[in-house]
Amino acid sequence: MYQLKFDENLCKTCPTGDCLVKCQYMDSNKNEAIEEMVKISKGEDSFVLQNCITCYGCEEYCKRGNHPFYLVTERRQEKGILTAPRAITKQWINIGEPRGKFKLGDIKKKVLSFGFMPELLQLVKGRLFDDVMPSYVFGQEFFCNVVYIHFANTSIIKERLPMVIDNFRKLGVEEVVCMHDECYGAFASLAPAYGMEVPFKPIHYFEYLYNRLKELSNEIRPLNTKVAYQRPCSSRLSSDKHHFVADIMQLIGVDLVERKYQNENALCCGDVLGMAFGYEIKNDVQKRNIDDMVEHEAEYCVFNCSACQNALAIKVAKRGIKPIHIIDICRMAIGEK
Repeated sequence: MYQLKFDENLCKTCPTGDCLVKCQYMDSNKNEAIEEMVKISKGEDSFVLQNCITCYGCEEYCKRGNHPFYLVTERRQEKGILTAPRAITKQWINIGEPRGKFKLGDIKKKVLSFGFMPELLQLVKGRLFDDVMPSYVFGQEFFCNVVYIHFANTSIIKERLPMVIDNFRKLGVEEVVCMHDECYGAFASLAPAYGMEVPFKPIHYFEYLYNRLKELSNEIRPLNTKVAYQRPCSSRLSSDKHHFVADIMQLIGVDLVERKYQNENALCCGDVLGMAFGYEIKNDVQKRNIDDMVEHEAEYCVFNCSACQNALAIKVAKRGIKPIHIIDICRMAIGEK
């Protein structure tokens, strides 16, 4: 079984304790943060194991690459500390179970990976994807399973992710453009953290979009509008690609408003929080987030994750903000929408 690569000494010598100090849902100072993470690494009890709401934030806050959130998830499963009712956890695990049913396009050396998110099949259209479509994969056999860290279940990921990686290997692909943060995070962050070899180059679709827009720069007509970006929890696993949001908005002539809940301080959509920890925290997170967008006069809310868009689209629209996926606003800039 694959084991998490975690170095307790990196915590002991940490100069900041940012993994917990920066957490938006727990209060800790530097010394307490270091003490608690060392305790967790030793398998001891900690309030963190009870209070973590699985926002993934500490994975980004830790600048030493020591994977604090993966460790918390491991310990929770070992101790039987559930983050959601067993029935909900089981339902989600069943949804991602490989069933031998999947869709393959005309497979080339570079493929688009839709994971197991049907919404993406409707989003990926037009000239932005001309150079890679119809080379794509879709289905549980290519579903990264990273979502199960929300449910304190790394064992199912360690079982399934190597199978997913092997399915890509069997296709002989060299580059995989991941159309969802969690898929990219699976191959670029989680797999290496557990010593899984990835025989292809994962590409975050933000980077792909940015490069493709530069190729189509003569067709871009600046949109001259103000937008707020809804950053999903999964983006914490690919924080080195987050800068592409601002880069893309600049390319298409969009003002990305400076607001409180963005970048490292972003709030997630709250959907999983409601399911796992109750509607009170979900409603609080969503209200603060949308109030912040309204206060800064955003005309659009730009989404990355389809699940976030499903959770918040109607709510932002009721506040006078138009919901739109980042792919669609890019298509607007080249005159396709």
